[in-house]
Amino acid sequence: MIAKNAKTIIFTDLDGTLLDYRDYSSSRVAPLVSKLKDGGVVIVFCSSKTRAEQEVYLSRLAINTPFIVENGGAIYISQDYFAFSYEYHRLDGGYHIIELGLPYNEIRRRLDEVRQRNSLSFKGFGDMDTAEVANLAGLDMASARLAQQREYNETLNLTGSEKEIRFILSKIEKAGLEWIKGTRFYSAAYGSNKGKAVRILMELFRRKLGRIKTIGIGDSFNDMPMLAEVDTAVLVQKPGGYWENMELSSLYKVEGVGPEGWVKAIERLIPV
Repeated sequence: MIAKNAKTIIFTDLDGTLLDYRDYSSSRVAPLVSKLKDGGVVIVFCSSKTRAEQEVYLSRLAINTPFIVENGGAIYISQDYFAFSYEYHRLDGGYHIIELGLPYNEIRRRLDEVRQRNSLSFKGFGDMDTAEVANLAGLDMASARLAQQREYNETLNLTGSEKEIRFILSKIEKAGLEWIKGTRFYSAAYGSNKGKAVRILMELFRRKLGRIKTIGIGDSFNDMPMLAEVDTAVLVQKPGGYWENMELSSLYKVEGVGPEGWVKAIERLIPV
């Protein structure tokens, strides 16, 4: 149990964790999120979703804290959020942006080389029209367009046998990129992960708040770097009622798929 007067920060994944796996709804967590905010708890999105996608849920849940996009590709911080100076790479749309990953165009260029050199035909979101993205991801057309506004990693739909997928991933590595498996898709990027972004933000929060307690909550392998950095790591169940097999020294596995597990875990850890 985290003390009631602690300055608590929750770093949370979105798809299949805070948001429902099937319809991406935030309705199950909304009442608890409101209580947490009233109690001074800071909630930080740390997701594979793009800036444009996350802004929808930030607005819907009335959250105005920094957020981590595209599996740690960048950190977006409202320019007046921290009262002290810190390093960032660019200012855009009222955000100070700390960039950690390769630009999207460079990632796409390297993936194109992988396809051409190895006669492969795998597709990323940048190779698909919006209708195809919507169908694969279970999104409406407007949400699919937001998902295609990528800046720091490419979302890949890899199909075939396990051996075929391993071959594609090995060629992606050889091209100087890194890959990670998320709730639905693979992602290709370089130089960034959720853990690196979380470490940077934790240091900024310490400067703002003093002593902090951190909780991380996720459901998939791409959450491991984030979960490895926090004081309390929480894993919710995937559809089907199982947990991702992660090797972390301390991991609270909560019963409950996605938002059900999110609410159950946070209510146990934080008195609200």
